Amino acid sequence: MIIPAIDLIEGQVVRLYQGDYNQKTTFDLSPLTQLKSYQDQGANWLHIVDLTGAKDPDARQTRLIAELVAGLDANIQVGGGIRTEAQVAELLEIGVKRVVIGSLAVKETALVQSWFEKYGPEAICLALDVNIDENGEKIVAVSGWQSGGGKSLESLVDAFKPYGLKHALVTDISRDGTLKGANNELYQEISSSYPDINWQASGGIATLNDVAAVRDSGANGIIIGKALLIENFNVEQAIECWPNNAVASTSGGSDAR
Repeated sequence: MIIPAIDLIEGQVVRLYQGDYNQKTTFDLSPLTQLKSYQDQGANWLHIVDLTGAKDPDARQTRLIAELVAGLDANIQVGGGIRTEAQVAELLEIGVKRVVIGSLAVKETALVQSWFEKYGPEAICLALDVNIDENGEKIVAVSGWQSGGGKSLESLVDAFKPYGLKHALVTDISRDGTLKGANNELYQEISSSYPDINWQASGGIATLNDVAAVRDSGANGIIIGKALLIENFNVEQAIECWPNNAVASTSGGSDAR
């Protein structure tokens, strides 16, 4: 499944290089117009990252996100700065279909496990943003990628599987915003190890060949941000390469390969 994405800082569409807030590119685009374009080209799911909220949870852009959700028909998943159950509930109440939880799953695992129990595994997607060290360890980063979490991808997946984990977004931070292609070996490994999880790949996508490579890696979906913003290709072309479900589904659809 093709999942177009936009990142937002103070209402503006931006892209960071490897998660570095000091290496930011700002695009003179209306967030709603851009997302509507993606939707009109066939995207069933859209991904919004609140980078302001990821850095400062007290400054979350909830009002803007509510306006975007109200103006769109596609399913929306949102991440960035989510630290409390009240924030999860608020996003679901405004129509967000899936809330993306990153740092808190590392820092307060039991709390997030309780959300899986209360809201169900379809409502939550884990964001496992990894730095891969020289030994091949996949260490999950936290706090808008500003620090390491000290836990491995595998340990977190194993912690949440008993709670019904179905959706996980995995980004190789070293590839994010670089347009150097995805880490397909990573996606092959995790999709083989955990075939029951719908894996969303993210980071490094530059060309339709990159999309095809992720499609063949065993991932179930792909988040595409910068390549669409700089018009390397469009959503329609990406969907031709990797067809979406015929009908939008709140499950994410593992048959979308």
